[in-house]
Amino acid sequence: MHRFFVSPGQVRDGTVIFSPRQARQMATVLRFRPGQPVLVLDNAGACYRVELSALGADAATGVITQQSVAEGEPGVAITLFQALLKSQKWDYLLQKGTEVGVSAFVPLVCQRGVVRLDGASWSTKAPRWEAILQEAAEQSGRGRIPTLGQPLSWAEACRASQGLALLAHTGPAAQGLGKVLNAGTRPERVSIYVGPEGGFTEEEVATAQRHGIQAVSLGPRTLRAETAGLVAASAVLYALGELG
Repeated sequence: MHRFFVSPGQVRDGTVIFSPRQARQMATVLRFRPGQPVLVLDNAGACYRVELSALGADAATGVITQQSVAEGEPGVAITLFQALLKSQKWDYLLQKGTEVGVSAFVPLVCQRGVVRLDGASWSTKAPRWEAILQEAAEQSGRGRIPTLGQPLSWAEACRASQGLALLAHTGPAAQGLGKVLNAGTRPERVSIYVGPEGGFTEEEVATAQRHGIQAVSLGPRTLRAETAGLVAASAVLYALGELG
């Protein structure tokens, strides 16, 4: 059954009012008709089974026939602090990270990073990236749409860590990821830091360690920047029993 995210304000008195974009998708792409059942999520924890009652080119409404708790969210919230990547690689990371189970993405500005965003570029690109997150969340059966944070400097990002904080690193100080995950109690939040294609500088690693961020190895093979975060998030979720 097709899934659609709406804001809580679009759910009123047992009725769901869809956005014009969603109505166009239903009418012209999916070719739905009134009576079609869909699943609607309010991105606040609720899931509704809805029967479309009216459908036009720019407007659609539906009647709620059943309400339940939204499923599809892992029990641990992973925030992926990722150095900015070139456009297609960043799109891929957002899409696949959402499918894996990442709860939040925060772009990093690192010393060796080649991608920079000024205010105008962010204002242009952020809405498209948020649309990618929503579409991936709908497709993969997530109960909530991952959040997209504002780009942070390295110092800001280190101060923003929550829960167990891990730095994907290949240096001699890096411990095995499994060893770190098994060393303490099960975390409710995990912050994962992944650098640019050129890696972190020694200064950045030192700053991270001063903030209690632990350097961890993702294995003996060299991973691309757009791959490392996905591998780390998947490994964390698997180790914590979130992948079955």
